[in-house]
Amino acid sequence: MYAITGITGQVGGALAEALLAAQQDVRAVVRDARKGHAWTARGCELALADMSDAAALTKAFEGADGVFILPPPEFDPAPGFPEARAVIDAVKTALEVARPGKVVCLSTIGAQATQSNLLTQRTLMERAFAGLPMPVTFLRPAWFMENAAWDVAPARDTGVIASFLQPLDKPVPMVATADIGRVAARLLMEDWSGHRIVELEGPQRVTPNDIAATFARILGRPVRAEAVERETWGTLFRSQGTRDPMPRIQMLDGFNEGWIAFEQDAANIVKGDTGLESVLRGLVQRAQ
Repeated sequence: MYAITGITGQVGGALAEALLAAQQDVRAVVRDARKGHAWTARGCELALADMSDAAALTKAFEGADGVFILPPPEFDPAPGFPEARAVIDAVKTALEVARPGKVVCLSTIGAQATQSNLLTQRTLMERAFAGLPMPVTFLRPAWFMENAAWDVAPARDTGVIASFLQPLDKPVPMVATADIGRVAARLLMEDWSGHRIVELEGPQRVTPNDIAATFARILGRPVRAEAVERETWGTLFRSQGTRDPMPRIQMLDGFNEGWIAFEQDAANIVKGDTGLESVLRGLVQRAQ
């Protein structure tokens, strides 16, 4: 039986779908019982636990052959990442007490970076879990293709998508959430010893210009990408309600400057099957 946190999200949902398709038992770990009804209707067990509640998480992880850890995203963290640290401490305690057979953690591309940025939350997780006594895999996916959901309306309505990834012709490792879920399911069903890192991207790397061109094909209208000037980012992010825009700015700098990247050589990076056009078509259909 596999205990899945984050099951109500895109990655966790895709993972659970893959496990159920393989006729594996799944325990859905959710904060709100109502959000677990769709999974219990499909035969999953239900465990109620907040990701910062060590005692509840311990119960959720007990007896599991494997556990999938998907920390809740914090896009506007306080200085020092206290929100992430609270979750990391609780999950670590729960894993140490419950002792599941194995653990797969959703980390991120660039988790090895030493410069502080929004993704440092995953760096802290990897460091904290390094001493866990059971087999652990840190799954480090690339930039999510689904981040282009923000671009659907402007592409459709104005023919211009704003890009913080720059330059516009620079290929960026990206991956579909469906592929992350499928790979995570495969990893959970594997046997290994010790701790390992698995890095994951899609079939091809993607430029902002590629995203615009793909939207143009799908929408049947001209679409172009336009770089957002870096000096405007702070003001823009604050106007959107962000208290401290620097972690996000530093993350984007990391992608643009190349220090947020895969740690292993290309031959060891796992490739997903889902292409950009498939993901963008799905985003456009959902927006309609």
